Amino acid sequence: MRLSVAFRHAHRSHASIRRSRAGVKVLNSEKRFITLPDNSAVSYAWVREASSTSGTSETVTSFKSHPRKNDGPVYESDVCDIIQRSREELKAIRETNPGLKPTLAIIQAGEDDGLLEVNKKMAGKIGLNVMQICLPRQCTEEEVIEEILRLNEDSRVHGIFLHLPRSFLSKSVRNAIKPQKDMDGVSDLNVGHVVLGDQRDGFASPVAEAVLEMLARHDAPLIGKMVVLVGVEGPLKATLQFLLQNNGMMVQTCQWSSKHLQKQVMDSDMVILLETDHKGLPPTWLRPGVAVINLSSALMEEHPDSWEHRAEAESGAGIGPLSAALRMQHVVRSSRRWIQEQQYQPWRLRPLKLQPLSPVPSDIEISRAQTPKPISQVAQEIGLLPEELEAYGNTKAKVHLSLLNRLQHQPNGKYVLVAGITPTPLGEGKSTVTIGLVQALSAHLKLNSFACLRQPSQGPTFGVKGGAAGGGYAQVIPMEEFNLHLTGDIHAITAANNLAAAAIDARILHEATQSDKALYSRLVPSVNGVRCFSPIQMDRLQRLGINKSDPSDLTTEEVRAFVRLDLDPEKVTWQRVVDTNDRFLRKITVGQANTEKGHSRQTQFDIAVASEIMAILALTDGLADMRARLGRMVVGSSRNGKPITADDLGVTGALAVLMKDAIKPTLMQTLEGTPVFVHAGPFANIAHGNSSVLADKLALKLVGEEGFVVTEAGFGADIGMEKFFNIKCRTSGLKPDVVVLVATVRALKMHGGGPNVTAGVPLPKEYINENLQLVADGCSNLKKQIQITHLFGVPVVVALNVFKTDTQAEIDLVCRIAEASGASAAVQCHHWSRGGRGSVELAQAVKKVASQNNHFQFLYNLQDSIVEKIRTIAQKVYGADDIELSPEAQAKIDYYNQQGFDALPICMAKTHLSLSHMPEKKGVPTGFILPIRDIRASIGAGFIYPLVGTMSTMPGLPTRPCFYDIDLDPVTEEIRGLF
Repeated sequence: MRLSVAFRHAHRSHASIRRSRAGVKVLNSEKRFITLPDNSAVSYAWVREASSTSGTSETVTSFKSHPRKNDGPVYESDVCDIIQRSREELKAIRETNPGLKPTLAIIQAGEDDGLLEVNKKMAGKIGLNVMQICLPRQCTEEEVIEEILRLNEDSRVHGIFLHLPRSFLSKSVRNAIKPQKDMDGVSDLNVGHVVLGDQRDGFASPVAEAVLEMLARHDAPLIGKMVVLVGVEGPLKATLQFLLQNNGMMVQTCQWSSKHLQKQVMDSDMVILLETDHKGLPPTWLRPGVAVINLSSALMEEHPDSWEHRAEAESGAGIGPLSAALRMQHVVRSSRRWIQEQQYQPWRLRPLKLQPLSPVPSDIEISRAQTPKPISQVAQEIGLLPEELEAYGNTKAKVHLSLLNRLQHQPNGKYVLVAGITPTPLGEGKSTVTIGLVQALSAHLKLNSFACLRQPSQGPTFGVKGGAAGGGYAQVIPMEEFNLHLTGDIHAITAANNLAAAAIDARILHEATQSDKALYSRLVPSVNGVRCFSPIQMDRLQRLGINKSDPSDLTTEEVRAFVRLDLDPEKVTWQRVVDTNDRFLRKITVGQANTEKGHSRQTQFDIAVASEIMAILALTDGLADMRARLGRMVVGSSRNGKPITADDLGVTGALAVLMKDAIKPTLMQTLEGTPVFVHAGPFANIAHGNSSVLADKLALKLVGEEGFVVTEAGFGADIGMEKFFNIKCRTSGLKPDVVVLVATVRALKMHGGGPNVTAGVPLPKEYINENLQLVADGCSNLKKQIQITHLFGVPVVVALNVFKTDTQAEIDLVCRIAEASGASAAVQCHHWSRGGRGSVELAQAVKKVASQNNHFQFLYNLQDSIVEKIRTIAQKVYGADDIELSPEAQAKIDYYNQQGFDALPICMAKTHLSLSHMPEKKGVPTGFILPIRDIRASIGAGFIYPLVGTMSTMPGLPTRPCFYDIDLDPVTEEIRGLF
């Protein structure tokens, strides 16, 4: 790195020769105190002339000097002391951060290297780097600010010094520097810290500190002394004034042109001046014993052309080198603060107050009645750094994955999974329980906690189910932003998925209509007379066993192998997706236009969240892993049965680009201001149904060792929880501490033989009136789900989500049966109507149970055969007698065994409305054979998914969808009708 001339004057000192009346103490060229006779004159022009040969232009006189040895400069030891302290401080920092080398960036106008050696010497003594940025001598303010902003975001740079003419140092330029990197204390914020006496997060001017350092070396009392600042302006003036005042001195300021200059100088005990073009002070103005300090050399007021000349003549120490040493000390301390910032920060969460109303208003009314904190404030409260946040408006933000590296040594918090019994079509409130629980933990028990939720699909939002932000007084806010678009992750998935689909059909068409030679010339075109393979094409060559890099070297057979994927249109397994419930896209024909030359085929659309890319997003642990998984996605088979991947299509890099922002979890907050990660949204019946591994990992680091991360698994424990354990936990390596199993009296009555529950239809009287027998009979499903949880060795807390129609007798009955069935605790929850306060009992139970040791284990070994893994899930989880494979399913199993996919975990695609494959069978069905209609593979996501019975991957709209009630107020732009 080039060293800037920025410290040139900071390392120069000019001859201290001053003439004044008798008794004025000054420094001679050898830096020894002398007393000049009465007829001595003070001439600044003469001083400058003398400085070119004698050394330094600083005038330093003292009231009484300490005894000094005569063999060295007065302040050389001061500089050495600062260097030594900085070296020791840096050594202590490096004991825990051996790779750290603090760097000072110096921005200058022009390319003068006069200070290069001086900076090298000073930085080298301490162990620092100095980076020089040379802007054009006639650079603009915008260019300076652009460079400052770049350095602000460079984590390798710990300090910035502006080595620029005073005319460049506008307020905009000075305030562009981050206070933490402002080594000269020129920003308004750093000056303000000095004024307030608080420099914990910023720095004062090293020149001002050097003045104080020099004064502190002398015995004369400073309290009550009068100091005049002559020609000192800007941040330095304010800093000096307040530092001197804080040390008990009285301070006056004036300009060289002031008519009161003589009087102020003659009345002063000390003069601190900054030379300009003025000739100087008449000798008669200086009273005997006055101290004079000249700041000019430290502030680079001379023309750069004079620096090199001065460097040859100057020696010793003074304000210049002293301030330079202090500036270097600032760099060391800035790096220490940076290291401290990288460590885990205790939370300073400020919960939002909640005032529940009765009757409970609509979800959207509750959401709008609460004013969320700015998301930047939430981030700061939970220990996120500003550079780790990427705001999307004022209430949501992406969080960078660099957080995982920063907190890699931080122990994880407690890991809590919220699952449920087999639900009614209305859902049993797992999301509300999740949110109510974290509100109780953080806002009421004052424990760090994080909720990790899936992003809702817009299909159900506009279909029949509605939104998924929770409900009542346990919501993620703003609920409109949560349910609609969010930060665009699902749209990114849709774009990436459909790009792969377009690539498939285009490749089939081009291979069918072009010769090998024509394909090769288009796939590897000549650009400016040069042909070369792209990196992804080189990867394909290696997979084909062709170790050549020159396109002209391939044989005819190699060219044919390279250009022909030979995808069988009948064996394409990749579907297009859209995030809308559209039943008429369940089977379509593509390629019917004349331009496709008769190459049509039947295909279908899936809902966007069923895309394998969504599953990959939920299971990946970083960008490199995501790209590798995207490349492994199998999109179909060739005519000879070989699997064709996204890597073969050459589309992997483009897919990763489309997904580069979607991989970052989105930070939001609950109604009570507690943090929430929203990330990924795979369905649990047709995918693995859990939020992302990355969100969980980030949250577990942020909450700290005593904190809690509460994540939710879709649908019943037999589906979402089983996949959470067997798929998500295998991938992440994380082990849950406790399962919260959500139940409702309504669902238990259904499992006990109650009438069918239909969305949009009023509940039958059995669900409104007390019926203890139905509840008792339905608890068989609850007992079975508790048993399923115990298969994995994890303790269970049952959370009974209470509705206003539930009676106390029904509530007490459920809790008794749950605890008798093996639950560690069973508590009633009122978060919907009371917020976090209504789930305090649940939070206390979770805290207690999570502190106990458990014996987590997987249900099956990956080395078991595909059939055995399916059978294990069917028998132990669903309660089936056995499984029945269709011929098609058996053929797929044989194929996957042949391709080496048999060691993947199993992701069952099954109805969520029953433990069996029959939605109408409630309670705990027995005596059934589980039919496996088909088996598919998501190789990129990393699982095999059998299809149980008839499963649709594209929902349809009901007769009266939710969109009938959704509208926009054109004046306020408020959304109406969401729930």
